[in-house]
Amino acid sequence: MPIYGPEKTVCDLFRFRHKVGEDLALEGLKEYLRRRSRDLNKLMKFADVCRVRGSVSQYVKAIVG
Repeated sequence: MPIYGPEKTVCDLFRFRHKVGEDLALEGLKEYLRRRSRDLNKLMKFADVCRVRGSVSQYVKAIVG
């Protein structure tokens, strides 16, 4: 699977979480949220494109608060 950027990669992990495992998708999201250069608007844009906005937004709300 090609890597395009951190936001797209996180969304791809959620998109293929049944193949790669939900633990890996959650760990990828947690690592992304720890970054100083995170851009939640860009993450949600890619989540829309990958059709995982519901899952990603729920986990972001649970982790960030």
